[in-house]
Amino acid sequence: MPRASRFLCALWLTAVLAACSGDGQIPEEQIRQFIDAGVDAAENRSVDRVGEQLHSNYLDQKGHNKKQLLTLLRGLFFRHRDIYLFTRIGDIELLSDSEAIVKLHVAMAGSAISDIDALARLRADLYEFELHLIKGDEWQAQHAKWRRASLADFE
Repeated sequence: MPRASRFLCALWLTAVLAACSGDGQIPEEQIRQFIDAGVDAAENRSVDRVGEQLHSNYLDQKGHNKKQLLTLLRGLFFRHRDIYLFTRIGDIELLSDSEAIVKLHVAMAGSAISDIDALARLRADLYEFELHLIKGDEWQAQHAKWRRASLADFE
């Protein structure tokens, strides 16, 4: 993927990775379940589902708000027919019942990533994300930051 596309994909992913509430589930389970659902939304190129997962005051490390991020996402989806994600959740730190910090690693590629061995063979873009989540009726991403990661971060 070209550099601009990787950046847009990184921005997009920050939007996808927020957690919704679940019936009787503990917050960590809610967050893990929704990360899986977020991957599905990303791979199915659903801007609407991403938008629902962003807090109205969302802001990332690059200064993009919710509207700007969704615009970038639309462009990314237009340029890339296939998007595949492979995630590894690092830490879920609950600051309160309605606030959490999630650290995870994400690999993005144009073909399926079945496991860590497949990841090593692909030319994927690797990132480490830190998401600040808040919960009203459901979890939403309020802030995100990221950096490039290495294959060793996924092991």
